[in-house]
Amino acid sequence: MRERFFILFLLILVSVTNIEAQSEKGNRFSFILSPQVSWMKSDCNSVDGNGNVFGFDFGLLYDRFFDKNYAFSTGIVVNSGGGKLSYNDTVPAYIGSEVVDVVDLDYKLKYLQIPLGLKLFTNDFRRTRFYAEMGLYMGFNIVAHDSNGKKLKDEVKLFGSGFQVGGGMDYSLGGTTYLTFGLHYFSGFTDVTSNSEVDDKTIMRRVEMRFGIVF
Repeated sequence: MRERFFILFLLILVSVTNIEAQSEKGNRFSFILSPQVSWMKSDCNSVDGNGNVFGFDFGLLYDRFFDKNYAFSTGIVVNSGGGKLSYNDTVPAYIGSEVVDVVDLDYKLKYLQIPLGLKLFTNDFRRTRFYAEMGLYMGFNIVAHDSNGKKLKDEVKLFGSGFQVGGGMDYSLGGTTYLTFGLHYFSGFTDVTSNSEVDDKTIMRRVEMRFGIVF
């Protein structure tokens, strides 16, 4: 089901790109810095998501308007998150350069992510406008370690993808400059972990408070 949604949304984005290529409605850039809480969830009954990780993401977003109140959104973001998994029995895990039997394992992860989405804006009202957003994201793991700083590269898959939904408001500082605030939810499609001893699918989810400046 998620894969069908992924393909359908990509087709919509291609259509939007073709529309905006014939239009000149403007574009904008945003720098964002967003505190967040993330957690991991397994589809296996013997694996529990047992803890949250507080982190943040930051990056540059690009909105290309194909109409006054509609935009195609993308960018590049560095995301820091993770979670904690608890197993009913000990499992071997590659921690640092050693194989260690663990019951609990903390994941501190960092991804380089590319969001792809559609944004809908209200008209300006008293220097304020509201927006809603939905879309996809894909990313590449660039850092993986446990709570002690030991590497978990062999326990984490390189590529990940998922969907995002959110909304918020922009407040005008004059001209084309805005402050932006929002609440966004992200949920993964793909398995985060790569432990061959555990037959499960573990996804990462997160909620973030978005702060940024639009220019």
